[in-house]
Amino acid sequence: MALALRCLRPVPSLVLRPSFAMGRGLPQAPRGCPAPLLEGCRQCVQQMLLSRQLATKKAKGKGQSQAKVNISAALVEDIINLEETSEDMQAVIEALKEDFSRNLNVRTSPGALDHITVMTKDGKFPLNQLGQISQKSPQLMIVNMTNFPESTAAAAKAIRESGMNLNPEVDGTVIRVPVPKVTREHRESLAKLAKQSTNKSKEALRKVRSKSITQVKKFKNSVSEDTIRLLEKQIQQMADEASTEMDKLLAAKTKELLG
Repeated sequence: MALALRCLRPVPSLVLRPSFAMGRGLPQAPRGCPAPLLEGCRQCVQQMLLSRQLATKKAKGKGQSQAKVNISAALVEDIINLEETSEDMQAVIEALKEDFSRNLNVRTSPGALDHITVMTKDGKFPLNQLGQISQKSPQLMIVNMTNFPESTAAAAKAIRESGMNLNPEVDGTVIRVPVPKVTREHRESLAKLAKQSTNKSKEALRKVRSKSITQVKKFKNSVSEDTIRLLEKQIQQMADEASTEMDKLLAAKTKELLG
């Protein structure tokens, strides 16, 4: 009785339409299934649709190095949330864009210092929450640490280690930050930082991919090997596309920095 109730959960509306069943030629419910196919055995329908999709991909992929996968998220929502995986990967890309925009510019501006992280005895804080940042001249920025004088040394250290080629000078509670001249060496240094940031983002992307594949493998005893393989391929494909987008961002940024 419990098995029958479990099988009577709603199925995608697509497979409930008679025209779909007749046009696609869906088979009858597998032997042992307590509910007829078109009455709503979700698990059986899901498995048959995924098997059909895998067979289609294999057929289309004959003679090709790779066949592109495009699984309907609704069919596998009980196994993994592919939309959430996509959002997590996109978030990594957006973070890289933000890093490029904020921290990797030929001309250093006060805004570039805002989110430098300062380690204090009370924890980590953005520099702009500890000091007032201003530009005194095109060649000099000032960080006034009057409100948190005890964090002056830590702020100067964070600026120096930010990777922005800055050498701050401490004068009491004021930190003077000379803006480096735009030399070829400076441009190449920024391009190297862009490469490092991209590599870090790709590492974050790999973590998202690994987490998703681990989630899929939890169901290896309840779904077919073909389903697991198809989902792994879909996740890898999503990661590859995100990595390609990162490479394009890096190429554009490197061209901008090197001039």
